[in-house]
Amino acid sequence: MASKEPTFEEQLTKLQAIVNQLEQGNVPLESAIEQFQEGIKLSKDLQKKLTTAEKTLGHLIDDNDEEKEYEKATDDPSNNGGGNRGFGSAD
Repeated sequence: MASKEPTFEEQLTKLQAIVNQLEQGNVPLESAIEQFQEGIKLSKDLQKKLTTAEKTLGHLIDDNDEEKEYEKATDDPSNNGGGNRGFGSAD
């Protein structure tokens, strides 16, 4: 029987638990190294899942049922033009 791959949320929870344990500082060195290595692997796996999700969601269907690429809004606060305003923006 094949083992089920953990979900993004399960992996994130495990990574957070590892970080919490390492931050407490009362983990033996050998265990801390193993946990750190596992944390790095989890972090890479999570980043890969996020990148895949971003690519998947990066295509939108317009009003004519045609697929078009999503244009990301910039994080540049000096970009005051256009209709890509965030929550709480004053008009």
